[in-house]
Amino acid sequence: MKAVSLVSGGLDSTLSTKVVSDLGIEVIALNLTLPFSQRDRASSRRREVEAVAEQLGVRLIFLDVKKDFLEMFQHPRHGYGSNINPCIDCRILMLKKAKEVMDAEGASFLITGEVLGQRPMSQRREAMSLIEKEAGVKGLVLRPLSAKLLNPTIPEDKGWVDREKLLDISGRSRKPQMKMAEEGCIKEYPGPAGGCLLTDPGFSRKAKDLIACHGVSLENFELLKFGRHFRLSPEAKLVVGKDEKDNTFLEAAAAKGDVVWMTEETAPGPTALGRGLFSDPAVFELAARITARYVDGAKTSSSVRLVVRRDGLTSTIDVAPMTDEETKKYLI
Repeated sequence: MKAVSLVSGGLDSTLSTKVVSDLGIEVIALNLTLPFSQRDRASSRRREVEAVAEQLGVRLIFLDVKKDFLEMFQHPRHGYGSNINPCIDCRILMLKKAKEVMDAEGASFLITGEVLGQRPMSQRREAMSLIEKEAGVKGLVLRPLSAKLLNPTIPEDKGWVDREKLLDISGRSRKPQMKMAEEGCIKEYPGPAGGCLLTDPGFSRKAKDLIACHGVSLENFELLKFGRHFRLSPEAKLVVGKDEKDNTFLEAAAAKGDVVWMTEETAPGPTALGRGLFSDPAVFELAARITARYVDGAKTSSSVRLVVRRDGLTSTIDVAPMTDEETKKYLI
């Protein structure tokens, strides 16, 4: 008997995988790579998933589903949550992809770390049933941590899994899981990651603006995780770095047609990336003045010199920094 477990690297999916593995079933850990991992978390999360698989002694598969997610993200059948989080459609996509792996590996069912009532949109009883049905895995998803509170699954009905060995956890408290981890000798596990970026109001505003004005691509979506975002016109957006990591990313992310503003080497300040149409001199100057606002000492300067790079050409521009009040008008 073989099963595929959706493993995020977090405690719930780790425990769920262990519960089933301890029953003598071969478990394959599957980690789906999505495009909304928080900044600086992708590499550390991968290491956490690898550590979980090693600790539990299970085989691990990574599967990149970013493009599939972004196609769904623009027009989710079941809509968004309170911000721009398509939780129902996201779970459907994840289970569809997991089923493909399940079939390819000759496995018989799926495992998730879901806990009944933990997430308001996708982990309600009726939502779980809907998601299974639309993903084509009705009855094949075992949720070990809440199984006793849910209808028996095919693995339980067929006797592949002993229902009495499963749990009845519900709600948002992590105390039962932490106790299980201690008793099961799981010593190291990450704390809660703070939730999906798409539930963050600030990130959500930027994502909505992206859909409305530029269209969604992996490159544009990744850009949302860095810097301050300004809408200058329906066709032009500016991203101004907040720190050195932002600045490094924005300079490297510049593509053909993009405009980069930065300070001279001796003057500390941000790197800014302009994407879209900057042929209008007024829009170009607006971007430069907003960038100048964040240069060190700009509030006491009447003029700031910026280096401008575009398609391999470099020039300089002297502009008056914009005031805080003016800048806020364009902030997304």
